[in-house]
Amino acid sequence: MRKVSIEPQWTIQQDDGQTLSPRLLALLRAVHDRGSLAAACLTMGASYRHAWDLVRQGEAMFGAPLLSMQRGRGSNLTELGARLVWADRRINARLTPALESLASELEAEIRAVLDEAALPLRVHASHGFAIETLLRLLGEGGMELERKYLGSHEAVVSLANGTCDVAGFHIPIGAFEPEVLARYTPLFDMRTHRVVCLATRRQGLMVASGNPARIYSLRDLARPGVRFINRQLGSGTRLLLECMLRSEGIAPAAVHGFESGEFTHAAVAAFVASKMADVGFGIETPARQFGLEFIPMASERYFLLFDERSLSTPQVQSMLQILRSAAFRAAVDRLSGYAVIDPGALQTVPEAFVPLRAASATAS
Repeated sequence: MRKVSIEPQWTIQQDDGQTLSPRLLALLRAVHDRGSLAAACLTMGASYRHAWDLVRQGEAMFGAPLLSMQRGRGSNLTELGARLVWADRRINARLTPALESLASELEAEIRAVLDEAALPLRVHASHGFAIETLLRLLGEGGMELERKYLGSHEAVVSLANGTCDVAGFHIPIGAFEPEVLARYTPLFDMRTHRVVCLATRRQGLMVASGNPARIYSLRDLARPGVRFINRQLGSGTRLLLECMLRSEGIAPAAVHGFESGEFTHAAVAAFVASKMADVGFGIETPARQFGLEFIPMASERYFLLFDERSLSTPQVQSMLQILRSAAFRAAVDRLSGYAVIDPGALQTVPEAFVPLRAASATAS
């Protein structure tokens, strides 16, 4: 088994060729996370002198300070230093899932060239933290994986077209379930498709700590001056938000920033945390990770969809075994806003969704 890793790395270069050191960016991140330069040095295994040399090189390049020293309070990031840290976090939040997908594609190409017998489990899924947990545990167990993060609808289309073995998608609980579900219904095979509920999770508004913009409801998104950051077109989260706005009589065009789009929930949270937007809409986990406040608006179920013919394969059996394990439950329980209910329980599509259950009974 060969694991390909691709990590984002960026820098800033001046006309004279001088570049910002990746080591300095790592140091600034550590200062932000640990609260002082001394603690950052311990984290990185660097001497205090070397750390200051890096800081001075960066400050000379920008012509502005990156750290401020306060007697008795250690060192803090300046506005410039903080901006660099948040730029780094946005880059990682935006690119990491895409790079994981590319790494998985490269692994598949290497296996094909080497004519290796092991067939990967092809998973196309809407990005989320429970699915990340599942794929991590499967990888640690030695399973060959071919992963691709897509919008929920795109993932289900992939399964319907036979280009993946398992699709991950999410459906809201409650009043918006029929409307959202109708988008997927033409893609379901009511006879052969099977679903497993991976977890439930909360969706809502992400705002800065202290909620300085005083945003408490969807109607506040349409207030003049409020800057919003959305998920990408085609994502299940954006579809849910569109349904919610419609129920409130709010036109998407009235929300400044509605047409913008980030490809992950973490990228939305990083956008708000770096003060580039006042509010975003997404799941709770990254909001908590980035120190934001979270206003819950809806709950949803995240499902895995596959064909019953794949149930007999070792890969799907291993997946179900992981889903039913204490390790998976414990890992998901640590994710803010997530909950595991009856993990690994198989259902037909009509059994999983009440609106389709009624339609299926009528048709039969």
